[in-house]
Amino acid sequence: MPWAVGGLRLGRDWVAAPDPAALRARWAALTSAEGADRDRLFRPSRSRTPAAGAAALPGQRSAATARFTDEPGPFPDPVRVLREPFDEQWLLPDQRLIDTARPELWRVLDEHQLFLVETPDPLVTAHLPAGRLGRIRPLHRRPGGAEPNLAPGLLPLLGERYGGWVAPEDVLCWILAAGRPGPRGYEVPLAADPGRWRAGLELGHRLLTVQLRGARGGEPPRLPGGRRPYVRSAVTAWPHEVAYDAASETLSLGGGTVSPVPPGAWEYEAQGVRVLEAWFTARGTHRDPAADGLEALGPAEWPQAWTSELLALVTTLALLADLAPERAAFEPGPALTADELRAAGVLPPPRWARRPASVLDHQEEGPGGQFALL
Repeated sequence: MPWAVGGLRLGRDWVAAPDPAALRARWAALTSAEGADRDRLFRPSRSRTPAAGAAALPGQRSAATARFTDEPGPFPDPVRVLREPFDEQWLLPDQRLIDTARPELWRVLDEHQLFLVETPDPLVTAHLPAGRLGRIRPLHRRPGGAEPNLAPGLLPLLGERYGGWVAPEDVLCWILAAGRPGPRGYEVPLAADPGRWRAGLELGHRLLTVQLRGARGGEPPRLPGGRRPYVRSAVTAWPHEVAYDAASETLSLGGGTVSPVPPGAWEYEAQGVRVLEAWFTARGTHRDPAADGLEALGPAEWPQAWTSELLALVTTLALLADLAPERAAFEPGPALTADELRAAGVLPPPRWARRPASVLDHQEEGPGGQFALL
């Protein structure tokens, strides 16, 4: 996957939140403030200030481009993003508020796109990654899934070696099953044996289905044997801590409880942090006594939607924990050599494959409502 993009740098935490209503409240507070108060709430950086305009984000046609001090414009409808590993939140899609928004990613964001995020255990998401995650490799270089972000010649080579059509998503599934961190970065050996390819593909498809969590019209994953986590007692008051009892497989959020929560779900870590604990902490940051400014605006009561998200997350983590031993034990067997890939013209990928494709089918509005002369 030659084309890789660095992660988005938001520059200010208040532009993203687990609750979209909080973003509307923050926008209202910012746009109603004036002068020094607006500057303080905005939290200027070298890249973004209220007095600077910015181009509209691709695909967000209602986004304003005038200087924020002159005309904030209408409230931009929040979009779903992946903020942290397995933590889907909401983002204000206004480039005037984001230090480094990576418009090249927004241009290829659609219902066909998947993003591979480079972490020790790679993540795949249908949402735009917008956190401190890692380098991002889109599966497709153009909207509509028209051109795979794969080294030219790779798919025909694999199809010939394995005796059948190989789709771009198959390569993504193989990466999930066989890729490992190495001394030269993330390394993905390509199996020389068709049998090992098919075995890795089957494992990778299961991993992908779980990670996508029902995105793109798929069925949400379920635990085997008819098990599923339930709310045993509702979260009534705001929970100040999360706790886990392994004996009863019960997760407690203040006075609320959820079970069964398999131990694997509770212990599941990403980037050295327990995912469930990090997910809970992210939903209480606005209630931290140290929070100030727009970050302090958030829901007064625990939203019911968060409990539903929690149940789905527990299922996802439990399934990934069950698959972890199988993935760790998977051996791709003898690999295609670099010489074979060079002989087939796959390596090295051409320079153009490492850069974004030209996908402009319309003029994009620049700062101050101006359009570039093309």
